[in-house]
Amino acid sequence: MKKQLIIRKRVITEKEIDLVNELILKHGDRGRSFISSRLCEIWDWRQENGRYKEITCRELLRKLESLDLIKLPPMLKGARKIGYKNTPKCPKLNEFILSSTLKPLKSQIHIEQVRGTNKEKEFNGIIEKHHYLGYHQGAGEQLKYLIFLNDRIIACIGFGCSAYKVSCRDKYIGWDEKQKAENLKKIVNNSRFLILPWVHIPHLASYILGAIAKRICNDWEEYYAHPIFLLETFVDTERYKGTCYKAAGWSCLGKTSGRGRNDRYNKQNKSVKLLFIKELCPLFKDACYE
Repeated sequence: MKKQLIIRKRVITEKEIDLVNELILKHGDRGRSFISSRLCEIWDWRQENGRYKEITCRELLRKLESLDLIKLPPMLKGARKIGYKNTPKCPKLNEFILSSTLKPLKSQIHIEQVRGTNKEKEFNGIIEKHHYLGYHQGAGEQLKYLIFLNDRIIACIGFGCSAYKVSCRDKYIGWDEKQKAENLKKIVNNSRFLILPWVHIPHLASYILGAIAKRICNDWEEYYAHPIFLLETFVDTERYKGTCYKAAGWSCLGKTSGRGRNDRYNKQNKSVKLLFIKELCPLFKDACYE
């Protein structure tokens, strides 16, 4: 290995490669999950909440194999067929048209954080069936919320890891690459937002965004044991204008280049998106350097 590797924000040296190959030689018959678990233990590679980064570690191992630096053992369970998609099942929902002004319903609306609960599957299934982007099981930290009117689900909103590189955001914050690597976890991306199609309540979306902004700091710190200071989201300009984000006090920083995170040729291959942010504390920029 001629140059230093950085995979999933971890520096990988020849010493680490030798360790992985040693684990594969000794424990390959116990499966890939065992190897990733053992590697997390040896490295003491944990999330802020103390849990091992096992999913991230398995991604790292697959990346090393793609670079021909290691050879993973065969999977203990048969690989899924090409084209297989894990499709969450949507729960049965009340699809009766709900049309009302917001004010008389506010006292009946409540928001429930469902990450790590039995209701998380309901969130996944609803997003898969009714959101235009569908469901995607991302890696890393994330929280998911169901919004209820009494006991009826009327909306969903999900948050996950921030985008690694967005020029207008990074310029706004003013950090360098080292500072960004250390503090990016303090930014959270609103990756999915859905008002169910039969729910017609003007201003509901901005109301939900406002309610989430008041609680997500505590929810995130309770679940992941570290604070967050900024929310971000990307609005597809071919579909939306970001009206509900503007109404909820989010600021538009600019447009993306449309090249996507995996671009190699500096060419637009995706729709241009507007970047909106919501600062969660008065001294946000100072907090991003701590």
